[in-house]
Amino acid sequence: MKLLFICSRNKWRSLTAEKVFEQYHMYDVKSAGTEDNARIKVNSGHVGWADLIFVMEKKHERRLKDKFGQELNAKQIIRLDIPDEYTFMDEELIELLKIRVSEFIEVPE
Repeated sequence: MKLLFICSRNKWRSLTAEKVFEQYHMYDVKSAGTEDNARIKVNSGHVGWADLIFVMEKKHERRLKDKFGQELNAKQIIRLDIPDEYTFMDEELIELLKIRVSEFIEVPE
């Protein structure tokens, strides 16, 4: 299963999610950001590649829909509701990601 994690700049939340979930070998994982200054900016290749798209906030979901419209029709977008108040690999962020994502996919202990 291919997982795509999206936040604004792809520096803290989505990049942390990528690092956490890529350790589970049953998943292929990428991350990207919605802003022009993102470390890796989300593109149609990311959207087409992903089986599941996890966004951190409502604004990320809205930006994806505005930019990729039709390409998202067959895609499941899951909003995690994780605010931009964590740094890269923050322990609390990692725990929150595991809890929220585990509602949708298997997260091994």
